[in-house]
Amino acid sequence: MPIHALDLAIVVFYLLGVTALGVYFRRGQQNVRDYFLGGRTAPWWAIAFSIVATETSTLTIIGTPAIAFRGNITFLQLVFGYVLGRFLIVLLLLPGYFRGDFFTAYALIEKRFGPRMRSLAASTFLVTRALAEGVRVAAIALVVSVALGTSERLAVFIVIALTIVYTFEGGMKAVIWTDVAQLFLYLVGSAVTFAFLLHRIPGGWAEVEQVAAASGGKLAFLDFSFSLVKEYTFWSGLLGGAFLTMASHGTDQTIVQRLLAAKSERDSRAALVASGFIVLFQFTLFLLVGVLLFVFSQHTPLLAAGQKPDAILPIFLVREMPTGLAGILLASILAVAMSNASGSLNSLAASTVLDFSRLSGRQTNPKEFLRLSRRVTLAWGAVLLAFGMKTWGPFLETGLKVASIPFGSLLGLFFLGTFDKKATATGATIGMFTGLAVIVSIWRFTPVAFTWYVLIGSAVTLFVGSLMSRILRARSREKSA
Repeated sequence: MPIHALDLAIVVFYLLGVTALGVYFRRGQQNVRDYFLGGRTAPWWAIAFSIVATETSTLTIIGTPAIAFRGNITFLQLVFGYVLGRFLIVLLLLPGYFRGDFFTAYALIEKRFGPRMRSLAASTFLVTRALAEGVRVAAIALVVSVALGTSERLAVFIVIALTIVYTFEGGMKAVIWTDVAQLFLYLVGSAVTFAFLLHRIPGGWAEVEQVAAASGGKLAFLDFSFSLVKEYTFWSGLLGGAFLTMASHGTDQTIVQRLLAAKSERDSRAALVASGFIVLFQFTLFLLVGVLLFVFSQHTPLLAAGQKPDAILPIFLVREMPTGLAGILLASILAVAMSNASGSLNSLAASTVLDFSRLSGRQTNPKEFLRLSRRVTLAWGAVLLAFGMKTWGPFLETGLKVASIPFGSLLGLFFLGTFDKKATATGATIGMFTGLAVIVSIWRFTPVAFTWYVLIGSAVTLFVGSLMSRILRARSREKSA
């Protein structure tokens, strides 16, 4: 069933409107501090909303209900770890970022291990973020293709082209303030979807509970079994989610850039903690929407043979929502999607021009450096466009798995720099590559769940890095003697 003309008009109006809003924020930009940190003028609550919008993305909005639609809501245990991880970042990592005038997370690594390690850490981020964002872009394409009736590749081109325009022009200030509006839009949209679904199910919540129980406990959210193979248990969720969050929010430039954009460490701390409770609320809402979609589909089938479960929410919005409301809800999904992509583009450009000495040392004129930053933004837009054309598996798990493989070694590097005063740059490098090799081997040759990847990778990196640093120091002393 094609989208109604009114809904299509709302979606198109949104796409063009948010692009124009981003262009508006170009005013007043004088240097890279304005472009990449928004001049450090945003209040903590706006940064909290921006953090949530950045980590949410379209693959979260459509992928999370799909998880509950296929299985149950035990994914929520991973979110408990997301909240715990934020408190650990506040205690362990955040203070280090405010002991200097840093623009990127990896400037802290240079202070501890030198410029080569900064470039290595930044390279890890760039590859990880580009691949993970490619999965997210593909998720955007799925929504737009369902809404507009286009091919997924054309949808990728439309959305990313518009996102590049407003990121190129508006910088971080545009990203943060569009995030604020868009977070509100998609949370309200999700709540409306929940209420409308519940209204459409004969028997209401009582029917949901009955069908959920008869379908293997779709409302079950706690699993205390200990397993390295099972993805969503209490222990893998709490520990794995905490380490994943310490990596994604404590070492990934996309989130750290927002923390550095706060007026002070206190504001940064408040933004990060507040974002954890917003995330817990929204994932609970998304998962319950997935359960309701499953119950609704028992009465009114939604997916045709061979269709991806990830398409269940966009299809419901197009087919079942009243005209006008469907367009607003589809626009709300695109809102966070484009905002997320723009934030990633801005952070990729920031890391590229600031973390590599050949680029950061090329320009001394602030306006010339700003022009270089914009050109690099365009280049990364082309990369994301290419990755978005690729075919991926189930969106949310694929995105998390792609990020989890290298995140462990990156988090281990930050642990070495923060907690081991005897760690050396060479020892840390060996630890990083060993941790990455271990996780790639686990991914390729074992059934261990991705929720354990970051914990294992960071532990291996920390242990090997510490050990090799001491061995190399001892050898150096022996040679000197």
